[in-house]
Amino acid sequence: MKTYLDCFPCFVDQALKAGRLVTDAVASGLHRVAELISSGSTAPGAVLRLCNDEFIERSEQAEMIISKGQGNYEALSNVEKKVFFLLKAKCKMISKNLGVNQKDIVFYSINADRKYQLRG
Repeated sequence: MKTYLDCFPCFVDQALKAGRLVTDAVASGLHRVAELISSGSTAPGAVLRLCNDEFIERSEQAEMIISKGQGNYEALSNVEKKVFFLLKAKCKMISKNLGVNQKDIVFYSINADRKYQLRG
């Protein structure tokens, strides 16, 4: 039986919050399809000024970024790069910013060729 990870052979890098590298990523099987690196930060999002040089270099070289979580949306929503976010709008400020209801699960893009916004 195939998992969703078997369908994504194009993963190159998977960056994770420092301290969660083994538990979350290996448990989900991401290590089978991606090189795992640490952001070097324990912040809830990829706050670039807190991340290590390797993370910053790889994110700058990436053609696009796929990001999970509201913390990453808060940290990366102003970057000048193609970013796709999957998150739950947990607070009023973020839900208002995204134009969704609080607690909606959202797929949202910035700087993409087309705008994507799905919610559920």
